[in-house]
Amino acid sequence: MSKIHAAITAVNGYVPDYILTNKELETMVDTNDEWIVSRTGIKERRILKGEGLATSDLAVPAVQGLLKKRGIEATDIDLIIFCTSTPDMLFPATANILADKIGATNAWGFDLQAACSGFLFGLNTGTQFIKAGTHKKVLVIGADKMSSVINYQDRNTCILFGDGCGCVLLEPNEEGLGIQDAILKTDGSGGQFLNIKGGGSLNPASHATVDAGLHYAYQEGRTVFKFAVTNMADVAHDVMVKNNLKSEDIAWLVPHQANKRIIDATAERVGLPEEKVMVNIQKYGNTTSGTIPLCLWEWESQLKKGDNLILAAFGGGFTWGSIYLKWAY
Repeated sequence: MSKIHAAITAVNGYVPDYILTNKELETMVDTNDEWIVSRTGIKERRILKGEGLATSDLAVPAVQGLLKKRGIEATDIDLIIFCTSTPDMLFPATANILADKIGATNAWGFDLQAACSGFLFGLNTGTQFIKAGTHKKVLVIGADKMSSVINYQDRNTCILFGDGCGCVLLEPNEEGLGIQDAILKTDGSGGQFLNIKGGGSLNPASHATVDAGLHYAYQEGRTVFKFAVTNMADVAHDVMVKNNLKSEDIAWLVPHQANKRIIDATAERVGLPEEKVMVNIQKYGNTTSGTIPLCLWEWESQLKKGDNLILAAFGGGFTWGSIYLKWAY
């Protein structure tokens, strides 16, 4: 009997229309275009504007486009794994809200929170349901409305983040294509350097927590950069070594889009030239769970069946990891 792999059979993405440029940020905080670009590689980011719009509203058009591409109905989906750090509400799960909005009446689902590594954690989780033989169509979504948790008076964070959504469909594959291996890591001691302190059971929402700005993302940039630049590069290298892969075997590196310097360090560690690295941080900034699937969506037309891809991410928590997959179409 052939071994079942979980393969990506469709990918899609969505970013809002509103473009927040570095020039506009110059009018909001003490920063400038040259400083932002030289340190992060970001020129602009997309922002979801409009009353009553939430993370699920980023996912609806992305998922509807994916279903159309694959030629299936929302009722065909078995499971929805919604990777996000900015859920619509604490509960119900944004996966359930989305299922209702798109009419996925036969799916169950849950939210997965691993900050910027969320999509990788979700992809590996979805893979297990396919390999177990219990599910045939698993939707994995990476989406964040980061503008909802960013203080636009804090120049350490407001220059970095944008809103966006990417999603993939996982289905069984018996040709040996799809997800091959994953190395995923966490280190909770890093939580103090990148977090949102308010709104949970530790610091429930109150006048005091709002006044203290505890509901905004906090980042100690230097420490996070130091951890990220080492760990993201190392884990991408480790998954290649574990699977006897050399740099010439890899068609594409798909790195989390947090900082151009971290992306460059990861590419250097795995020995890949710039033309084999997916980079769109200049257009979208850091969309947290959305970055990797948005890259896959943008580069989809250049991907060939059987291509070896290395996905790598680092996020708050700390969380990090890498996935090796063979493109299936």
